[in-house]
Parts: sequence; C-alpha cells; structure tokens
Amino acid sequence: MRKVVLITGASSGIGLALCKRLLMEDDELHLCLGCRNVSKAEAVRTTLLASHATAEVTIVQVDVSNLQSVFRASNELKQRFQRLDFVYLNAGIMPNPQLNIRALFSGLFSRKVIHMFSTAEGLLTQDDKITADGLQEVFETNVFGHFILIRELEPLLCHSDNPSRLIWTSSRNAKKSLFSLEDFQHSKGHEPYSSSKYATDLLNVALNRNFNQRGLYSSVVCPGVVLTNLTYGILPPFIWTLLMPILWLLRFFANAFTLTPYNGTEVLVWLFHQKPESLNPLTKYLSATTGFGRNYVTSQKMDLDEDTAEKFYQNLLELEKHVRVSIQKRDKQS
Repeated sequence: MRKVVLITGASSGIGLALCKRLLMEDDELHLCLGCRNVSKAEAVRTTLLASHATAEVTIVQVDVSNLQSVFRASNELKQRFQRLDFVYLNAGIMPNPQLNIRALFSGLFSRKVIHMFSTAEGLLTQDDKITADGLQEVFETNVFGHFILIRELEPLLCHSDNPSRLIWTSSRNAKKSLFSLEDFQHSKGHEPYSSSKYATDLLNVALNRNFNQRGLYSSVVCPGVVLTNLTYGILPPFIWTLLMPILWLLRFFANAFTLTPYNGTEVLVWLFHQKPESLNPLTKYLSATTGFGRNYVTSQKMDLDEDTAEKFYQNLLELEKHVRVSIQKRDKQS
C-alpha cells in the first residue's frame, strides 16, 4: 500500500527539494502537493513524474493564510484519501523583512558573530498585517492555518494501528523572549516570524501530549540557513552570491549553514525513516552541514515547558471556536 505524504508549500524552496528527495527514497509514494499557485504546482508535478514515473503525484490548492481555503482543501483531501501517513507543515512567510544594519555591523565585530548569522537573532524585523480572517498574517500562515488543517484532517491522521506523522518546519530563530501567551499572534511586536516559530514549537509539544495515544505524532525541525525565496527577501540574490565565500568559511565553525534546499531537507528526509516512538517531543531536530559539505542531523532541547504549551493549545482551541462562528456569520451574510 502506498504511503500518502502531504507537503504544504511544495512548489519551491525546502518544499520542492523535499518532494524530489522523498521520491528518491521511495518512488512508490503518493505525494500530494499543497500549494497556493496551481499552475506552479502543475509544473512541479510534471517535473517529478518525468523522473519518477511509478509515483503518484497529485495537487490540492491550499492557502494557509486563508481559512476558507483551508476548509475547502481539507474537504477535498477527506474525499480523496482514507488516511495520511505524513503531513509536512512547511509553508511559511517572513513578510517585508528589514535588516538592522547597526546590529549587523556591531555583531560582525563581536564574539556572537557566528550565532548571529546562524540564527539571525536581533537582525530582522518584519511588517505584519491583518488577513481577511481578522488574524495577524504571519501567525495565521505559519501556525494557525496549519493548526486548522490538522483539526480538519483528524479522521485521516488518527489511526492507532499505524501512526501518522506531523513534521513542522520551525527555525533556530524561534525565541522564547519574543513569544507571549497574552499576545500569541504577536500583534504588538516587530518580530512575528520568530514568535510564530516558537509558537510552532509549543504546539508541537501540545499535539504530542494530546494525540500520541490516538496514533498521531509530531516533530519540529530546522533546515538551517538556506538560500530560498524567504532569504532572498532579506537581501537580493547578488548580495548572497557575494557573501557565499564567507558563508562557506563559517561552515567550519558552525554547522547551521546548510545553504542549499537539498542540504536543508536532510532532517526532513531523516525523520521520514524514524519510528515516532523513538523521538523526543521536547527536542528540535536540525539539518547540519560540515565545512567539507557533508550533511547530517543533530538535535537540541527546546527552551519551553509543557504547561505553557498546553495553555497555548487551549488558546488555539478557543480562537478556533471564535473563528468558526465568524466565518459562519460571514457566509450567511454573503
């Protein structure tokens, strides 16, 4: 029986590299590409099938920053599949990132230079906005849209006989000090990306606590410093090209500089082969690359506690109730 794998944000960057690598691992997969742009997804599907003719590759249109799109996609998936073996919750945004030049230059001449480059800590701020659903865009895209997707797909995910897996793309940039239970959408701050990734880490812990006994396991990963559309939003591609010799050199001092989407997916592919019961729900798994370009997987204990994770999970359930009522009212009015 074919394993069914759903990947959000599958048409570029980490998501696209993951599609290619998973089919290299198992070309009998049924790969479902969750993408906003159907024409881009169709082009990806054609490319994948050209090199893996025995695979099944399908598309579901989903925009995780739009809850009506999430509900529509969920209904479609429930009609198509009886179960999902893996869901890679990979789609994410970092809108209008601004680089703090002063922090960059002071960091360059400090002991924290490698840490600064590998985590972007203190370097980036973003301008967030409100979506049509009345939510902060970064929070809805990176966290809540995926949360609703999971809630809707529970019938396909909870099978105690054969566990299903959720795998979240988090970040080394996830920072406890930038997250607050009182403002979990980060409406008052200027680093919504970091806050959203910490929220992802919390949600991962709560999902394991609430769903492991029902046969659903969750993991969080960091692909490392990878050059994708997300990073090209911070600095133009030609600047990154100029920086490449420095980044290659930094690999000899820190393992976070995976640089290519292929390298960044190392941990995502590794998790595809692990028994979920053997993994630690309080651990983040990381793609790493040596100075000589060898890829491997490492891990780090997350800076969080299970009580906060559970409170955050309950906050999301409350928000879900509120949002469902709002959408029903909006549908009646239209």
